Amino acid sequence: MSKFSEWFHNILEEAEIIDTRYPIKGMHVWQPQGFKIRKHTLSLLRELLDEDHDEVLFPLLIPEDELAKEAIHVKGFEEEVYWITHGGLTPLNKKLALRPTSETAMYPMFPLWVRSHTDLPMRFYQVVNTFRYETKHTRPLIRVREITTFKEAHTIHTDSEGARQQVERAIEIYSSFFDQLGIPYVVTRRPEWDKFPGADYTMAFDTLLPDGKTLQIGTVHNLGQTFARTFDITYETAEGEHEYVYQTCYGLSDRVIASIIGIHGDSSGLKLPPIVAPYQVVIIPVLFKKTAQEVLDFCKQLQNKIKKAGLRVHLDDRDLRAGKKYYEWEMRGVPLRLEIGPRDIENKKMVTLRRDTMEKEIVDYREDALINDLNMILDDIARNLKEKAWENFQENIHPAKTLEDAKNIITNEKGIVSFSWCGDEACGIEIEEYVTVDILGVNEEATEGKCINCGKNAQHVALLAKTY
Repeated sequence: MSKFSEWFHNILEEAEIIDTRYPIKGMHVWQPQGFKIRKHTLSLLRELLDEDHDEVLFPLLIPEDELAKEAIHVKGFEEEVYWITHGGLTPLNKKLALRPTSETAMYPMFPLWVRSHTDLPMRFYQVVNTFRYETKHTRPLIRVREITTFKEAHTIHTDSEGARQQVERAIEIYSSFFDQLGIPYVVTRRPEWDKFPGADYTMAFDTLLPDGKTLQIGTVHNLGQTFARTFDITYETAEGEHEYVYQTCYGLSDRVIASIIGIHGDSSGLKLPPIVAPYQVVIIPVLFKKTAQEVLDFCKQLQNKIKKAGLRVHLDDRDLRAGKKYYEWEMRGVPLRLEIGPRDIENKKMVTLRRDTMEKEIVDYREDALINDLNMILDDIARNLKEKAWENFQENIHPAKTLEDAKNIITNEKGIVSFSWCGDEACGIEIEEYVTVDILGVNEEATEGKCINCGKNAQHVALLAKTY
């Protein structure tokens, strides 16, 4: 996987995840296999959010004057906005933006919805397409012009403590989400110069792809009262006073799918966590002329039994060589393969192959315990993928005592560098300029030590890395 970028592009095509040949740069088509991975990933996310959020759906278009209301926010997106100037042949009185993100689409509605302190907190989320005129080199699923899987949550609270607690809750939700996908991550507080436009502060999740670059896979923003004041979102207190609300927002994108593919994959193709695999089990009948029908009948019964138990299963009864089938399902990352031939049926055995380890095993076919046995294997595959990913991730976090150390690690070892930092913005920018990569943020308070750059007492343990 030394040429990760080439591998990544090839597997997206070969495994039929997306088709990048759509005639607009930075936009792609989800193909059936990719769409199923996306669907199961979103299903997991919705399950977590639906515990205490309500799903909504806002329009795609944002009037120019609403987008312009929050000057700091729009400045962060002004070079990326797509504008609609005509309706048919008629010039519009007011330009309309395709949403780059939805604060300025949603927040004009919130004053109409929020009345009393008894209405709060409110927690909403939506899964939508967002559009950003990406001027850097586009990369499928990673840096695109149409983000087709953009989950954003927006919450409203009576006080700053409520917003702070919601930030913690969002981090908890995302941690659970990534844990179930086996994606390792660090959570950092972004430096002031890199926070979300209009936020009091930004927390972010970053993972590491096989080429040694980090990928931001989730962000959580404490918005304070910035947008509440701009959009006049107030509530009536118990005493009859009117106060501005406090808000948070947090989002994920197609990059989650890119992480699943990139982190778990190997030279043979995808290795999908069972929770998001389009097929969790594939059955390959081993056919000989005399016993072919008997084996097919058995495999069909087996497929029905597995399907009834709620597992996603596929019987590959195509008239193809077994080797070709094996190659295809390994490349597509199906977690578990069952091979059944006439002798296996006679001996009440079956051959299993786990995609995570590529180990083949002859196991007993136990009618009464079959589903339990399969679930145990799938659970072990999920656990193993997660453990291997975390092990690799932690091996690639390197401490640095000096700026020269940091630069050498970034140049020669790649991965993430941890270091002591005073927290001063000017000092942080100097560090970035010297090492020529970005500070991701801080992930804990420093208990001792000196700043790697200026020598003052360190306030934080910070991280830096090459980023996408």
